[in-house]
Amino acid sequence: MDVNAAVAAAAAIAGLCTGVIAMLAFRWSEREQKRPTRTSLRPDGNAALPPGVDTVLSVLSSSAVVLDESDSVVKASSAAYALGLVRGGRLAVEPMLHMARDTRRDGEIRQGELDLPRRGTGRGEVLAVSARVAPLGSRLVLLLVEDLTEARRIEAVRRDFVANVSHELKTPVGALSLLSEAVMDASDDPEAVQRFAGRMEIEATRLTNLVQELIDLSRVQNDDPLEDAEPVRVEQLVAEAVDRCRQQAGSKQITMASGGADGLSVWGNRSQLAAALGNLVENAVNYSPARTRVGIAARKIAAPGGDLIEIAVTDQGIGISEKDRERVFERFYRVDPARSRATGGTGLGLAIVKHVAASHGGEVTVWSSEGQGSTFTLRLPESGVVRGRTTGGPLLVNGAVDDDGPYETDSYEPFPAPEALP
Repeated sequence: MDVNAAVAAAAAIAGLCTGVIAMLAFRWSEREQKRPTRTSLRPDGNAALPPGVDTVLSVLSSSAVVLDESDSVVKASSAAYALGLVRGGRLAVEPMLHMARDTRRDGEIRQGELDLPRRGTGRGEVLAVSARVAPLGSRLVLLLVEDLTEARRIEAVRRDFVANVSHELKTPVGALSLLSEAVMDASDDPEAVQRFAGRMEIEATRLTNLVQELIDLSRVQNDDPLEDAEPVRVEQLVAEAVDRCRQQAGSKQITMASGGADGLSVWGNRSQLAAALGNLVENAVNYSPARTRVGIAARKIAAPGGDLIEIAVTDQGIGISEKDRERVFERFYRVDPARSRATGGTGLGLAIVKHVAASHGGEVTVWSSEGQGSTFTLRLPESGVVRGRTTGGPLLVNGAVDDDGPYETDSYEPFPAPEALP
């Protein structure tokens, strides 16, 4: 009897323990289900939102975050996670959290622009965003965040471009104004008038070249050169570039040599390609000392997606320092401003070359050593090969959209340094 009682008591205790454990497990499960997770916070989660809000948030381009009375995240879009706004079910940006609390307290809509540290770069880069906070129903707050980083970058580029253009135009226009006054004051001195008139002609030519290059740069940035593309013989491009600079080279006794272009052709807009190669050759002549040599060499190389044609322009000029090599393709950037002004350079020639190469699915690179010269290499798809191009679609480079930069090719032998040219 005592044994049966003990067994019954043990069974009762075991049942009680099982019930307690089951109850605790049930409570824990309920709490875990209510806890916001990365999946449940996405637009397809099951959140306590007013009817229709979930649908609206799912189609917004902005990053969206919904907060409850305790500042916990009820719902957040994938973009909010990508920007680093939400971490561990909480809003991670303190200024936005303060805005949300103020809006919850007085019901006023608030908006502001913030600079946030960009995650994962480690270079001190900032993310420019615009945040707008509004009440959502009686207890929720909606935060919408727009990424303004790219818009800010474009605006900075536009502002710098306008400032540079204004400065570059002001210089020859001011010179022409002063020279015209000098001509009027020296009207009784034919020799001075002739001298000032010659200077006026130089400044007028510089102004004409600047305006023309601005037009060319705008054209290559806005037009699609492959809409009217055709096979273009490299030897013809080289011949045009040499003819364009023959007078300048002759005045400085610079020898121009070319080779390797026979039988090669590229695919693209003939006028743009001729302008790009002409700019490279003209730069080589302008920045080379007298009685030196400028070489233009071409060859075909194998690359992923189709063969490429390389056209290298090599000079024996002053060369480019390492810090300047990173910036030579920027608009209006000059390695030596005084020398550029003496040669009539506008600082736009290499920028045009870069955009022409990129719009044709190619690239332009530079090798240089101070005191030894420079080699600019233009790589373009061979005729009949349009790299990653689909009819009516964007320019693709290695499967990704690229409108302003080079793509990588297989390793290749670089063109020889200037002193090794034949």
